[in-house]
Amino acid sequence: MARSAAPPLLSLQDVHLTFGGAPLLAGAELHLYEGERLCLVGRNGSGKSTLLKIAAGLVEPDRGSRKLRGGTTWRYLEQEPDFAGFASVLAYAEAGLGQQDDPHRLRLLLQELGLAGDEEPGRLSGGEARRAALARVLAPRPDILLLDEPTNHLDLPTIEWLEGHLAESASALVLISHDRRFLSDLTQRTVWIDRGATRRLERGFAHFEAWRDEQLELEAQARHKLDRKIAAEEDWLRYGVTARRKRNQGRLAKLNELRRSRRDAVKATGQATIAAATAEASGKRVLEAKGLAKSFGEAPVVAGLSLVLQRGDRLGIAGPNGSGKTTLIKLLTGALEPDAGRLKLGTNLELVSLDQRRAGLDPQAGLAEALTEGRGDQVSVGGQPRHVMSYLQDFLFKPEQAGTPVGRLSGGERGRLALAIALARPSNFLILDEPTNDLDLETLDLLEDLLAGYGGTVILVSHDRAFLDAIVTSLLVPAPELGPGRWQEYVGGYADMLAQRGAGAAEAPEAKGPGKAKAAPRRGTAREAGPPRAPTPAAKLSFKERHALETLPERIALLERQVGRLRARMEDPNFYASDPEAFQATAADLARAEAALAASEEEWLRLELRREEIEGS
Repeated sequence: MARSAAPPLLSLQDVHLTFGGAPLLAGAELHLYEGERLCLVGRNGSGKSTLLKIAAGLVEPDRGSRKLRGGTTWRYLEQEPDFAGFASVLAYAEAGLGQQDDPHRLRLLLQELGLAGDEEPGRLSGGEARRAALARVLAPRPDILLLDEPTNHLDLPTIEWLEGHLAESASALVLISHDRRFLSDLTQRTVWIDRGATRRLERGFAHFEAWRDEQLELEAQARHKLDRKIAAEEDWLRYGVTARRKRNQGRLAKLNELRRSRRDAVKATGQATIAAATAEASGKRVLEAKGLAKSFGEAPVVAGLSLVLQRGDRLGIAGPNGSGKTTLIKLLTGALEPDAGRLKLGTNLELVSLDQRRAGLDPQAGLAEALTEGRGDQVSVGGQPRHVMSYLQDFLFKPEQAGTPVGRLSGGERGRLALAIALARPSNFLILDEPTNDLDLETLDLLEDLLAGYGGTVILVSHDRAFLDAIVTSLLVPAPELGPGRWQEYVGGYADMLAQRGAGAAEAPEAKGPGKAKAAPRRGTAREAGPPRAPTPAAKLSFKERHALETLPERIALLERQVGRLRARMEDPNFYASDPEAFQATAADLARAEAALAASEEEWLRLELRREEIEGS
């Protein structure tokens, strides 16, 4: 997008802010132009939400300026919407309208988002509260949208609806999100908050991680050169001064200046070191389900489910909120008795579960106490004792945080703590319910690496499409077209499921509560509302098809590398003799990866041929 010659809609310059004596922002800047889509990225606690609040005029910095072009309208989506004083969702949403805004558009948006408007705020689920807040900020069509974690608590259908809506919006956007696919699809510019300062990349989030790594590598090289220069100067002082019997005061001053530079340099925050404590291998077959069924009242949640999990499988579960994902996990792990069918669990299973609500964390307990359960200063990691602070540092906690109550941690810090507690326990079967919630990008990458190399079996519930694509060997999703309570398994990740299914999960309606007749979220905007029309051949690729055409080559390359690694392992002549069960599991992984690769290649070829046909017409 060519940048307008007009001044920016919003400009923050030389912003400084200190919390608790420590500088949070030190010279941060943000400039937003008409129609620009920008993301704010950085570690948990780096100041992203604070800078967005400063942009919204809700927080006053210690120093710096905020300039808003005259007549510019804006709306701010906070992480936790405040419904205090509102009797209904409609009243809350209408409070965001200006005098010139259309209340009919607001009601249409609420309907598209599955809300009637008469819901009581105190009885809303997290997803319903987030959808109400989205309707409130989207309805006015402001010049600027400041969105802090807009996908939090949303299911995949609503995330894809929101993505399509924002892609068609004329508003300038500033986004904070842990959903990498969402950021990659929508953004054109990236602002990285690092050690209090901001760095701007004139490209979208899809290019950020490679650029960030390059910047950190350049810093490391500069520090290495400085270290070598200091060593050379110290060598000269040690031997040259003695030989000449005189001191070059200028050179000595230069050395001291170099030392100060090295000492004062603010290094990049270290990376988390995440590793799972593994137990002895489980049996080859981890679980076998035949005809499982479970209903609540007359509503079937699971019907006729048959499934086999082998050791090393990584099963993903995705679907709309209320579709029964939690019930499904309880059935598959034996925590809930089915109404019909049979479940057989394998031998020697050591199961560890991570709950998405972090329900096991006591808000009053300190960090160290939460890890050790109040038993001294040692924590057992895989059966081996470690000092609690050493282990906490692996997850990027500072020694001075040892006594910090869990209730005072940020969402990302609570997520890291929950991971630290879960991964310290020996396991060969991990149950992870939304493990990526609130994690920063670096921790997400490390968690991906851990799960990719984990020797046990994983069941993963997630709304993070990129995470599912990177981790799972198969994906289980609701299949209402097959009947109520039906689920279907697809080989590969989320993108593979879309390719095999021929229609996105976003087209599945969100589950509705008893007695509620809500319109399901659908892709599109309020402007599209109207009587249904007969389908016509598309004159151009859809947003989803364009995205698939852009991202499938990367997915194909990833699968090719995975297939190559598995084939290389299978070619080891001693593999079968040393571990026949692992050989069979690897052979099954290879077959799944090859099937996913073939499906991805076929989908890319289909879309590429269609693109050429459209461009040639």
